This record gives sequence, structure tokens and C-alpha cells, in this order.
Amino acid sequence: MKNTPFKKTQLATSMALLMGSTLALPSYAQESEAVTPAEGEVEVIQVSGIRGSMIRSMDLKRSSSGVVDAISAEELGKFPDTNLAEALQRITGVSISRSNGEGSEITVRGFGPEFNLITLNGRQMPGTGFTRSFNLANLSSEGVNTLELQKTARAENPSGGLGATVNIITMKPLAQSGQNATFSVKGIYDSSNEAGDDVTPEIAGVYSNTFADDMFGFGLSFSHQERDFQQQAANIQGWQLQENAALPDLDPENVVDNRTNITDAAFFPKDMNYSITDVQRERSNAQVTFQFRPVDDFTATIDYTATRATTGTNTVGWGIWNNFGANINAYELDENGTAVYADISGDDGSFTASRETTRVDARSIGVNLDWVVSDDWHFRLDYHDSYNEIDNDYDKGLGSSGQIILGSNQLESKVYDYRAGEIPQVYVNWNNGTNEILPSEIDSNFSQFIYSPGRSDIEQLQLDGTWYNSAFDIPLVKIDFGYARTEQALTGFEAWSGLRGGPGFSPSFTEIFPDSMFIRNDTSGFLDAFDGGGAGMNPGYYYTYDFDEAIARQLAFITGDVVGESNAYSIDPYFSGAPSVSNVEEITDSIYVQSEWDFEVGDYYVQINAGVRYEETEVPSSAEVRVPVQVNWVAASEWITQFEDELQVQDFTGEYDILLPMFDVKVDVTDDIVARFSWGKSITRAPIGLLQGGLAFSGSPKIGARTASAGNTSLLPFESTNLDLSFEWYYDESSMLAVGLFRKSVENYITTTGQDQQFEGLRDIYQGPRWNEAVTALTAAGEQATDSAIYNYFIDNSYADENGVVTPNADDPLITWRTTQPGNSSDSKTVEGIELAIQHTFGDTGFGFGANATLVDGDVEYDPYNLNEQDPLVGISDSANFQVFYEKEGLSVKVTYAWRSDYVVGIGQAQGSSDNPATQFDTFGQVDASINYDVNEHLTVFLEGVNINDETERGYGRFEEQFLFARQYGPRYTLGARYTF
Repeated sequence: MKNTPFKKTQLATSMALLMGSTLALPSYAQESEAVTPAEGEVEVIQVSGIRGSMIRSMDLKRSSSGVVDAISAEELGKFPDTNLAEALQRITGVSISRSNGEGSEITVRGFGPEFNLITLNGRQMPGTGFTRSFNLANLSSEGVNTLELQKTARAENPSGGLGATVNIITMKPLAQSGQNATFSVKGIYDSSNEAGDDVTPEIAGVYSNTFADDMFGFGLSFSHQERDFQQQAANIQGWQLQENAALPDLDPENVVDNRTNITDAAFFPKDMNYSITDVQRERSNAQVTFQFRPVDDFTATIDYTATRATTGTNTVGWGIWNNFGANINAYELDENGTAVYADISGDDGSFTASRETTRVDARSIGVNLDWVVSDDWHFRLDYHDSYNEIDNDYDKGLGSSGQIILGSNQLESKVYDYRAGEIPQVYVNWNNGTNEILPSEIDSNFSQFIYSPGRSDIEQLQLDGTWYNSAFDIPLVKIDFGYARTEQALTGFEAWSGLRGGPGFSPSFTEIFPDSMFIRNDTSGFLDAFDGGGAGMNPGYYYTYDFDEAIARQLAFITGDVVGESNAYSIDPYFSGAPSVSNVEEITDSIYVQSEWDFEVGDYYVQINAGVRYEETEVPSSAEVRVPVQVNWVAASEWITQFEDELQVQDFTGEYDILLPMFDVKVDVTDDIVARFSWGKSITRAPIGLLQGGLAFSGSPKIGARTASAGNTSLLPFESTNLDLSFEWYYDESSMLAVGLFRKSVENYITTTGQDQQFEGLRDIYQGPRWNEAVTALTAAGEQATDSAIYNYFIDNSYADENGVVTPNADDPLITWRTTQPGNSSDSKTVEGIELAIQHTFGDTGFGFGANATLVDGDVEYDPYNLNEQDPLVGISDSANFQVFYEKEGLSVKVTYAWRSDYVVGIGQAQGSSDNPATQFDTFGQVDASINYDVNEHLTVFLEGVNINDETERGYGRFEEQFLFARQYGPRYTLGARYTF
């Protein structure tokens, strides 16, 4: 089921009228376009390669107003990095977040992906799916000419880049006369691969040509890459805060309490699991460009860009699940209250199989008209219609993301131990008297299937003009002005099957899984890059099984006749009811004016740019909300919310306007030294997920995780007042030294507040009369009142139906839900830092290097000792990059190192408690290298290595001892050849 509405917008209608009546309006100026030198003129020899790329980037930085950095292609079809995010991290102040071992999104000066705006040839691009963040890993570097990163405010730029605006400038055929082409073939070897092909292909090409004395131009770029690899991981979904009153009264011999920094709270892991994910990914990109220049003063451009990235994953996993309170038998707490050892009864150990195939499709079609009317007037018109869609229904046999969990609750206790090594260890004391379950004892727990597509659409019309001053004898050089209308629509929904197949080992179905279905594996080679991984870890074994066979057996045996229709096994993601649907629109009208002034003060050349941008934004949101009816207890550790069959439609609308002034001063202190000062305001609009209206209740409200959340369409954007001061010394043709100071003061910061609420009719079995009766009876009998024991008491006393489902009674208390809603804070938060950069070439030796570092500080850091909900700036971190190269006589060798300090990824954990603990990423440093050799003037062979130091990823919660994840990928190598025509 897919519901994707399409409609002809006001913007599209207006564009059609403009195109029909105006043939002489211009294209958006995207890059200067060279023409063939006339007879008698001196042709400039363009330097290519690493040195040429550095010179062009340095020249762009020097000539720009404000603080601008850039990366230029080394030659046609050859960008310094095959991934645009990896390339951007070479820029001072830019660090990246990684997905599947490669760069995906950028953080600039401590501001994460959602704070940075990505534009393609000056056009605002839609985020990936139901987000604002653009995943750069889905866009190849072939066909990209330059990456420009504007760090300071510009009235002429679309708003949204509070951290920075990144403009991806693609190749234009009329920029280079005649026929030009390059074609490359690569073989990719990923050392982590186990299930896929050892070597996967990548092909790419760029072609451009001009015709009829450069009146017509045609350009084409394409790439196709396949990559097979494996991710090995250990993971905890969240840490649960346990106040002293919630800790059981244990024998002192079973408690080691080292708390000194925190004395009134303890933190326990909700689960501990390990996984191996085999990934197969295909990525295809293409862009076609047509240009028409009938006269020198007019250029028309039509371009179409398409990307497709399909990723298939197969995951096997194993681990444990914990509940606390009376379940805790023994523990050891460190000085910060973190459990580094815990013996916990109840719940289960399990073996998981998951499968998903997700496709990301992005399309953009644009029309550009560029007209130099006279020496004084220049107009530009740009229109584009773009979308970015993510869809996870491309598994032909499934049509959703599927997860199967098999295991057993027939255990005495589970032990978590993180007192040594980099990976927590666990073992289970099974009822069979050993630490290893037998295949014959493995049972069905539950399966779930989720379909959650998302789509972002943008239509944008930009009309820009420039008036050059020749009429007045004043320092005014020009005035830029313009109007833009941007219509953005985001749609997302989620269909969830519910927990299918029981769930929770009651009733038992061990007989439907033959012993032969399970394959025992040991952990040799698993997470062996970490201390504590490999063959010596606990558990030292895991079972795998065939995903399709497990589904087929459960479909055949766990039917409505056996467990009741509501608990029947099904792979239908719509089984539990209609999906929750979210629709958010943003309609923004903006105007701007910007002026440039050039004059001399004494012996100093001064350039001033001043301007202002005014915007009005309307935010309508429609939500189809699932209305909860009751919460059932279906297994010892599983609780399910029941919803009404019909969705409740709710409509919300927000609106705001904003004024964004800017002021730049550039001074040529000497012929080689440039000083800059910039002041301005920039914004980032609220995350899409916070704008959608309606109150959403958790579908699986386990004890300690009864949560509900609401959006707020009236959220104002983050608004930053920015100050920049920088000095640049261009002491040689390809060498420079730069230092910059920056300060951002952010207002309207979005904070999430929570409150405990009860809703009429939603009653809680937990701590109701029957629950308390069970606790009293079990305690009197000398038994431990674990959740498993209490559930079994309910079964034995007929408090559950024939399928093991316990429904609430009228005398049960109302459920206390922790409901959260975002709002704008009146506080202002400040980020400040220093940027240092140097690039140097050693004359004609061929050697050179580049280095940069950014140190960031502010009052937006996370305090792990504060147990209240916090809203720190996500992504703030120090970063550094180093590059050394040799390039001479057809040989180029380059080694790069990228480093980033630890940072907060986000607030909240998947199974974290209501105090919203942080998720933090540990310090990361990666080494990449490449070797290129020109066999002749047409043919180049090359070898590239990514992550050749085999760096791993690690994350934690409040403290480093609160382990959250460890991931291992391994190095990746590419061997290829490039042929230039």
C-alpha cells in the first residue's frame, strides 16, 4: 500500500506562465563559463591534479566575500574523494558522521546535519525521506566540478544553513569548449565481506560536447557502484535509571557499591546483543544537461539529475533482555553509578534474524535562464522540481523490514560483565544446567514487520537580478536583489504488524523448529579488532537459521485456530491496524537585497557586502492519529497497546516571519594578506519530526517505557547571530595559512519537556490488585517476584485468556504515561571556536601537505551528572585533518588522516529511561590513501585505500562505562583505471 499524493501547485502554474511569456530571462548563474580564446589571445594553461585543485580552491576562497571554502575537481571526472561527504571533511571546520563505514552527513563548526543546507547548483535539495538531512553517500562525485561551503550568512542564499550552506556545482558543457570525456572502471575489495562478492564493480563516465560554434552544449555524467561488506557489532539499546528505592534489598555479599559522584541513582543495561550484518548495496547516479547560448549574453540550461541507492541487509543476532527491580540478584556499581556487573533473573535469551531492502530515489529537474540585458542589468531565473524518497518495501518476498526472534525464557539468570575489555561479556545460566541452550530448547518469541516509507518534495522558483552601478560616482559596485518561493512537502507513515507469533514463549512451540534448522557458530573472528572480542568472548557461540524457513514454519503452525486470530502469525505490516500517517508542508516566500561596495582607505583595498533577507513561512500539518484503547500484557516482558480501527484525523497550522540581515568586510591588508569580518543572522527550521501534529502512543509500552509524544507546528526556527573574524596569508601560488575565530549565539533553541499524564480508560495491569496479589503470594512462598514469576502466577490463576493475554480490569490504576512535546526556549546558547589551516607545496619537488583543525566550545555541552532532561547541541566536537602528497611526472601519492573528538549523537536512547540519556560517539580517526599513475596522456591507473588503519566505531551513554555500541568494518581497497579522451 502506497499513498503518495500529487498535485499541480501554484508554483508550477506560475512557472508555466513565466516560461510561456518570457523567453529572454536568464539561468541561475552557477559558474563562470570559459570560451575558446580568440586568435591572438594567450591561452591560459590550467594546472590539473592535486596541486591544480588546491590552487582553484584557494583562489575561490580568496576572491569570495564572507568565509567560503571549496574543494575543486582535480580534472574532469576526478574528484579528490569518491564520496562527497569524505571530500567535505577536508575543509576546515567540517566533520562527518558515518553510516556503513563511509561518510554520509556533515557537521560544520559543531552543528550537525540538520543545521546545514545542501544545494545543488544553488537549489535547495530535499532531505532523504522524511527528514531535512541530505545523505551525501547517495550522490557520487563524478560530474561534480566544485563543492562550495559558505560559512557566513548571505542574503542571496536560500535560508536553512545555520551551520553552513554547501553548494554542489556540477559540470556544464559550455564551460569547456569542444568534446571532453573521461571513463573509469574500478574493482572494489572490501576486506570485511563474507556473504557477497569479494570484488564488486564501479563504472563512471563524464561526457560533454559543444556544437554550432558553442551555441549548443550537451553534458552527461553517470556512475554505478556495487559494494558488498559486513558490519559486526555489539549493542545495548538503552540504559535504565534506577533510583535507590527501586533497587532490591540484597545480601551485602551480592552488592559492590562504588558510587561517589552519583549516590542516589544507578544505571542498568536494558539488553545486551551482538550482531553480524551482511550488506549489499547498489548506487546509480546520472545527470543530463542541455545548454543553449544563441548570443553571448543569454544562456538557457535544462538539467535532470537522478540517483538511486538500493541497500539490502541480512542480519543475525544474539543476546539477552533485562527487567529490573526484584529481578536483580547481584550487581557492582562504579563511581558514577553504572552497573559494570549485574546478575538478573527472568526474561529471556534469544537469536535474531532480520532482513530489509531499502531503496532511496532522488530526482531533480531544473530550468535556468541567464540574461545579461546590458552593462548595468543582469537577470537570472531558476526553477526546479525535486524529490527524495526512501522506501523499505523492496524485498520481493517480504515487502517490509522483518525481524524474527527465537529463543527461550527457560533460564535461571543472565550475567552482564563489563569490568574488563572493550566489549561487554554476557552468559546465561540456563535451566539445563549449562551456559548453552540446546537447539531442541529454542522456542518462538515474536516477529515484527514494519513498512515505513518517507518522501520529501521541493518546488522552488528563484528570480534574481543584479544592477551594476555606472550612473553614480560612489563606491557602490552593484546591488543584487531577488524573490523566491519554496514549497516543501514531507510525507511519512509507518505500518507495524505488532508482535506476531505468541508472543513471549507462551504457549510454547519448540516442536515446530527441528534441530537441523539451527547451525551453531563460534565467535572466532567476531569483533576481533576490540579487546574482549573474538574466540575468547562470552557468549562464545551463537545459532543461525534460515529466515524464510523460520517464517514458513510459523505461518504454518501458529495460526488463528491455535493462538486466536489476534495473535496469529502474519508478515503483513498492516495486521495490527491502519498505519500512522504524517504530512508536513512548508511554504516560504522570501525577498532579499544585497549590495557590494569597493573603495580604498589609505593603502588598503576594502570590500563591503551588506544585505537583508525577509521570509514568511506557513506550516500546515495533517496527522492521522492512532487512538489507544487499552494495553494488554501478552508475555512476561511484552506489553502491547491496542488501538481503534479507525484513525483520527487532526489538522494543525503554524506560521512565522523572519528578518535575516548580513554584513561582510574584506580588507586586503597587503598583496598577500586578507582580513575578513562578518556579522549576520541565519536560521535552521525545526526538525520535521517535531513539526507533525498529533499525540502518538508507544505500541510496545514496556514497564518503565510508557511513553507518548506530540509535535508542535508552531515551533520557530533556530536563529543564530553569527560573528566571524579571519586572517588569510597567501604566500605562494598554491600555499596559504589561515586562522579564523567564530561565535554563534542561538536563540529559539528547541527543548523537549515531559510530564506524567493519565488518560481515561487506559488502565495498568502493573501494580494493580492482581499484580500486588501475585507479589504477595510469591514472596510468602519464598519465591523471587520476577516479572516471569508474576506472569506465570497470572496464567495459573486464570487471569489470562487461553492465549496467555492479560487484559486490564476496571479496578486497575490508570497508566502513567510520560508524554513529551517540543517547544522553543527563551534562553540563548553560544558556540564559539577557532579554525586553523595551512596548505603548502615545496616548490617544484612535487611534495606538499595540508592540515587544519577546529576547536569548538560553548554552553551547550552535555552534563552526564545532570539527571534532568537536557538539550545540548548535537554534534559539537573538535576535528582535525591532515593530508600529505607527492605529485610529479605522472605519479601522485596522497595519504589523508581525519580525526574527530567524541560528541553527542542525540538525546534519548531506543530503550533508555525517561531521563533521556545521551547517545555519544567516541573519538574516531581514519587513514585513507591513494596512488595514481599516468601511463600516458590518456590513461591513468590508480589504487585507493579507505580506512587502512582498520579504525572501529564505539558509542556510549552518560559515561564511557555505559556501553552502547561497537562496530567493526575493516579496510576497503579500490583498483581501477581512468581513460580521458
